Amino acid sequence: MKTFQKMGGIAALIEAGTFVFGFVFLFTLLAPLAEGNLDSVENVTFLAKNQTIIYIWNLIIYVVFGLFLVVLALALFDRLKTDSPTLAQIATAYGLIWAGLVIAAGMVANIGTGVVVTLYDTNPAQAGSAWLAIDTVRNGLGGGNEIVGGVWVLLVSWAALQTRELPKALNFFGIIIGVAGLITIVPALGEIGGAIFGLGLIVWFVWVGIVMLRTT
Repeated sequence: MKTFQKMGGIAALIEAGTFVFGFVFLFTLLAPLAEGNLDSVENVTFLAKNQTIIYIWNLIIYVVFGLFLVVLALALFDRLKTDSPTLAQIATAYGLIWAGLVIAAGMVANIGTGVVVTLYDTNPAQAGSAWLAIDTVRNGLGGGNEIVGGVWVLLVSWAALQTRELPKALNFFGIIIGVAGLITIVPALGEIGGAIFGLGLIVWFVWVGIVMLRTT
């Protein structure tokens, strides 16, 4: 169990790292996309000029994140299963579903980027329309709302409160983060909920990682 917990701790820190990487790139090199002021053709023009950077960004924030989320979800299940088996199982199911969704979002984004960049050479307008459709799918799978991720964090924190396997302050913080993820389903609250969820998760992942690495 000790080795698995340390693996989970490392995975949690990597998860935090993917979030930091994603935010830094989004608000620097990818700032035009973050601002949302580009029309569909301008979006594809930006994609064509920055395809490698965008490919790496998608790979890190979606695929790498999802792969290590599997490790973390299973390590947390291993930690919580003895004293809260049912809740731990349900939470883990949501964690694995979330991992699958974000990995799928990354693959859709990268394959879709390649398709629209190729199409852009011959028909920019059609490429712009195609990107709107592809990006809608990507956004729906991996970030348009944070319901699945919010449920996972909420249930893990709830189970940890019952088992006392994680610090109480961390668990209450996780419940707040989980609720923030859930409220992204409400359009009027989606932006603020997403900001709290995304930034809060960085702290939550680091905190969880440190606790798990200190497991004896």
